[in-house]
Amino acid sequence: MTAETETTQSTGSCCTPTGSCHDGATDVQIDQTDGVTTVYQVKGMTCGHCEGSVSEEISGIAGVTSVAAVAATGLVTVTSKAPLAEDAVRAAVDEAGYELLGPAA
Repeated sequence: MTAETETTQSTGSCCTPTGSCHDGATDVQIDQTDGVTTVYQVKGMTCGHCEGSVSEEISGIAGVTSVAAVAATGLVTVTSKAPLAEDAVRAAVDEAGYELLGPAA
């Protein structure tokens, strides 16, 4: 994160309310292929560990080729070989302990 902000800890988050666990985005790249890129809004990420947890769970979805999570914005960019079912992404985010709000506007 580039700026420290007071963030309320959500249920299931691994971090302190100030998000002091780690800084920076976590990227998971599985394969270097072109595909479909979708940006999702995820609630509750506060640090690098949170980013890693979300990225790891989403990268386990069949067809996902890369994941980049940014706690500071709550955005998770997912590239996949084909469009993903939102319920699969929601289940992965839930498994990581966070809340998928849906595709980013």
